[in-house]
Amino acid sequence: MRNRSPLTGRLAVVTGAARGLGAAMVRELAGRGARVVLLGREEETLAQVADSLAAETHCYAVDVADDAAMTRVAGQIHDRVGWPSVVVANAGVAEGGPFGESPPATWRRVVEVNLIGSANTARAFLPGLLATRGYFLQIASTAAFGSAPMMSAYCASKAGAESFAQSLRAELAHQGVGVGIGYLSWTATDMIRDVDRYGVLRELRAHMPPPARRVHPVATVAARMVTAVERRAATVYAPPWLRLAQPVRPLLPPLVTWFSARELPRLAERTRFEATGLLGAGGHADQSASEG
Repeated sequence: MRNRSPLTGRLAVVTGAARGLGAAMVRELAGRGARVVLLGREEETLAQVADSLAAETHCYAVDVADDAAMTRVAGQIHDRVGWPSVVVANAGVAEGGPFGESPPATWRRVVEVNLIGSANTARAFLPGLLATRGYFLQIASTAAFGSAPMMSAYCASKAGAESFAQSLRAELAHQGVGVGIGYLSWTATDMIRDVDRYGVLRELRAHMPPPARRVHPVATVAARMVTAVERRAATVYAPPWLRLAQPVRPLLPPLVTWFSARELPRLAERTRFEATGLLGAGGHADQSASEG
């Protein structure tokens, strides 16, 4: 018989829970006995995920980049359900292509969701985390320490989110709140599947070393993240070997620059470099909601 999870009966909030890693984490948390709150921009899709779970669930449609809306929703959750002891800042969007051709509003939106949205999430639920001496998990990426060409907004936002989480960890440690960072490689979400529709991004991924370009099942990644939540881990890597990249981080920027200087001219001869807009179904939904 499986041992009782420390998450049993706990209230967990997950942003970006309508699809992809967020939805997979919600399923994993519920499977380990947690009560879950799903936040995202797609009300119907959130409800579909919630309806698939045999657990107590609550859904709120909200834009994580809207600080006032996040504060309001956090208050509603406290009044109706209670204080969360787990908060996962997972909501994220991405766009690719040359920086100079990226529409400023699209570039800014990536930073707003991935970085400012994470800070808004932490701020809105901080009273609950302090009251429960809870745990905050920031979903980051290998983009935080291995910045790639054609992904400037995503890399900048994930590096910022990593730094934010490290600062928050130091600030809250004496108050009993744990802060973890999840470092992900390519994960089988609709965002990643959309990458291969664009020649330059597909070619850049294809030129990575085989272990670095492998796409990992979302359920496997979600399980690793939730195990880290159970352990209140400071860091978690998916796949685990990514941990080995941390000591060589100072070497990565010059290596990426050398590779880009050699390969981008070759790619330009056979592939048009163009701005992609927000990637994946989640990105398209976010753009539609913003325009609406």
